[in-house]
Amino acid sequence: MDDTDRKLLRLIQRDATLTADALGQALNLSTSQAGRRRAKLEADGVVRATVARLDPARVGLDVQAFVQVQMTSHAPTGARAFLRLLEAEPRVASVWTLTGEADYLLRVWCPDLTALNDLVHKVLLPHPAVARVQSQIVMDQPKRDGPLPI
Repeated sequence: MDDTDRKLLRLIQRDATLTADALGQALNLSTSQAGRRRAKLEADGVVRATVARLDPARVGLDVQAFVQVQMTSHAPTGARAFLRLLEAEPRVASVWTLTGEADYLLRVWCPDLTALNDLVHKVLLPHPAVARVQSQIVMDQPKRDGPLPI
């Protein structure tokens, strides 16, 4: 990956809809060269997906929270079952495994506090592998999810 590829990646992180022509102009390349570079980065798995970022409030998701989950044990069977539960739960947008007291950090989106309460008390806590759940409700997000620093 060279400097031109990195610049191309910075550009498409800001606007994934840029055409090969627009990329070529910004990179001082021909349209076909820019298109081939982008296609190679996609084929190599550097660009994993092209997605749309939605406005959560406009689609009825007014509560964002981070939920820390502590497991009762780290037995593979329980952990796999818990991860399957998380994959099937649409309110869970992201999952991270962590060092420290919590084993997992979940980023969740809910329409309201009732739905968040339902997620915690009816979905997460009843799972046999879960020992403890702690949630933090996001009050504001002054910096939105940004591009990777490449």
